[in-house]
Amino acid sequence: MTKPAKLILSVVGARPQFVKAAAVSKVLRKQHRELLVHTGQHYDANMSDVFFVELGIPEPDFHLGVGSGSHGEQTGAMLSGIERVIRETRPDMLLVYGDTNSTLAAALAAAKLHVPIAHVEAGLRSFDKKMPEEINRILTDHVSTWLFCPSDVAIGNLAAEGISRGVFDVGDVMCDVVRQVSSKGNTEVLDRLDLRRDEYVLVTIHRAENTDTPARLRAIMTALGTHEGTVVFPVHPRTRSALLSLTDWSPAPNIVMLEPLGYIDMIAMQQHARVIVTDSGGVQKEAYWLSVPCLTLRDQTEWTETVDVGWNRLLRADVEEISAAIAAVSRPSAHPPLYGDGQASRKISDILLEDQPQ
Repeated sequence: MTKPAKLILSVVGARPQFVKAAAVSKVLRKQHRELLVHTGQHYDANMSDVFFVELGIPEPDFHLGVGSGSHGEQTGAMLSGIERVIRETRPDMLLVYGDTNSTLAAALAAAKLHVPIAHVEAGLRSFDKKMPEEINRILTDHVSTWLFCPSDVAIGNLAAEGISRGVFDVGDVMCDVVRQVSSKGNTEVLDRLDLRRDEYVLVTIHRAENTDTPARLRAIMTALGTHEGTVVFPVHPRTRSALLSLTDWSPAPNIVMLEPLGYIDMIAMQQHARVIVTDSGGVQKEAYWLSVPCLTLRDQTEWTETVDVGWNRLLRADVEEISAAIAAVSRPSAHPPLYGDGQASRKISDILLEDQPQ
């Protein structure tokens, strides 16, 4: 007997969530009815529209257009908008991704209206509650009905907080997309930028702890400028504003600053870099799946497995430490499988066909 399809309200708002939705929505819509809400948290065309086009994500059924603002202002506006959508559509469940303000706002709106919540990428912990993302993930996990985890470590984190019901080890949905895109062998962006494979450093910086502290940002940029080779830096809008406000600093000649890249070009740039320097959670995983060493400009990471196996290293915002790490980086000999088999989206869709976990 065929199980009845569920009406699922999926909420996205930021670049990493668009990538995850590209994998999940494609599979969900074969078994369920899905309505897609875009909060507008990332509203720049290079951070939003290009992902929908390149990855074939369905057009949002609702676009809240919230945009930027303080954490409270942004989350409050999203909460109000998502609550209206839930009341209008009356979904069987709400699906959220990751750890952004969009995720938290959607989870709170659904919880208060008694709509069951499915959290994709549940159980991650950096154990640093100064990070807004850490608060978002903890609160979302504790109101969710289905918790889709990317690893055994994530499951253990939930167990330590007393959460064991509705927990599923499905792997990471981003792995599904990276496998598909990287297998196409795109190198057009390298040709456009006149870059040679394995001869450049790729950088992404956007987190508040690095962009909102001028001393940290200046140290990072100074370290990148000491590198003898080419440093390619697609600049997040938030980071660009922070750089413009830095006094007594200008980019060194070896740093190539670009507008944000589309997903397909960004995967190609990662795939052929000598090393990736980042503060992004998603890029840490993508670097691992693409077998590229990663240097993470953070004190903690939620993707601890990549550090444990030697492909990722955490760095302070220190000129000498960053410079030395870039110069000395090498590829470890072992590359064990992490975060699933590329079938996370199918597993999630199948599980959501069942009744709520008991």
